[in-house]
Amino acid sequence: MKKFVEGNFGLTKYKPFFKNVKRSLRKGGRNNLGRITVRHQGGGVKQVYRVIDFKRVFKSGIVTNLEYDPNRSAYLAKLISFTQNGSDSGAIFYILAPKGLKVFDFLQVVENKRKNLFLRPGDVSILSNFEVGDFLHCVESVENQGGLFARSAGTFCQVLESMSSFVKIRLPSGSQRLFPSQLKATFGILGRENYNLRNLEKAGRSRWMNVRPSVRGVAMNPVDHPHGGGQGKTKGGRPSVTPRSLPTKGQPTRNPRKKNSLILTLNKKK
Repeated sequence: MKKFVEGNFGLTKYKPFFKNVKRSLRKGGRNNLGRITVRHQGGGVKQVYRVIDFKRVFKSGIVTNLEYDPNRSAYLAKLISFTQNGSDSGAIFYILAPKGLKVFDFLQVVENKRKNLFLRPGDVSILSNFEVGDFLHCVESVENQGGLFARSAGTFCQVLESMSSFVKIRLPSGSQRLFPSQLKATFGILGRENYNLRNLEKAGRSRWMNVRPSVRGVAMNPVDHPHGGGQGKTKGGRPSVTPRSLPTKGQPTRNPRKKNSLILTLNKKK
């Protein structure tokens, strides 16, 4: 079987714009008392956080280059804002790069309802302007909150039905949900769709990514893990749990008493 090797074709190696980055502190999985609360974290290469304009404060811009972001799976696109009257012209901001986006593409934000609207990958519009079957990403949950759904590499939402006040959308999880038609979303599928096929090839690359080694619970002693102990390879005859005996491996965590009327169907993926 041929091994998949991901390429960084079309990316530039420019340093991130200094006004669009923030310092990223490493926690190592520890809380304010210095105690480990999240296991298997620590080390890793130093990173700076790229500030992304999820709210699309700048209404239009021209793509200058595509960049790698160590903090997320999707690539970034650097834009220079461009307006007719010159206001906010020349400001530099980042967005998530959708599939098919190219350098020198002009992107816009459409906040009013229009008919026969032509949209490029990366354009933002209200949900009522999209047609049934369109693929979206960075879908808002609350007005002017910024894109929230479908922000990982290769993910997308799909418009299933458009009504007067609501739009039915299928989320990446497979669930269907109603969104108010005045909320905004970005057109297109996020790029780097083969991200889930990547091969790290060595343990050292995991250490670069702030991931420390993990030990199976069945290999521990009973004092260290609920799965520990026993003669030979035994699972203890109980569902999989964490070291603190909390259920894991796909156990439902949604509170059944807190129901959202906008969620029509739950996760359909297996």
